[in-house]
Amino acid sequence: MSGPQETTHFEALDACHQQTLVHLNSLAALIKHVEASGVDDHARHEAGTIETFFSKTSRNHHAEEERSVFPPLLAQGDAQTVATIRGLQQDHGWIEENWIELAPQLRAMALGNTWLDAAEFQHYAEVFLDLCREHIAVEESLIYPESKALWAKALAARAQRLASVTP
Repeated sequence: MSGPQETTHFEALDACHQQTLVHLNSLAALIKHVEASGVDDHARHEAGTIETFFSKTSRNHHAEEERSVFPPLLAQGDAQTVATIRGLQQDHGWIEENWIELAPQLRAMALGNTWLDAAEFQHYAEVFLDLCREHIAVEESLIYPESKALWAKALAARAQRLASVTP
């Protein structure tokens, strides 16, 4: 990959985190809305939007991190970084496990089903919110900066090699 492509790659990952936070805020608002007003048109619309985002975009985002962000950092072997990434990988599993419980509730809500157990929905939604927010905070404060620095170092080394070969 060239520098601009990688910059765009990180911009896409960062933008996805921002979108995720927006959808998490929508989920938090949906919890309160369902508690106060039940499953009405607004709840159905929000539930559908949230479910679609996390079932598609968010899952793809996690797969991309596993494929392109984590491996180069793991290869460096820094014990603290490796431990942090292993924790983030475990988070991906916990987030997915919780999503498997929450997604059908959101899909049902989006379809207008009223069988929803509000307390169960609230529980799974709150766990999901906490998992995702903490996960993003660790990635943005530790892993993304390290990954970006590693990439910049690789680009500088590449540029230096190219400069020494070019007549």
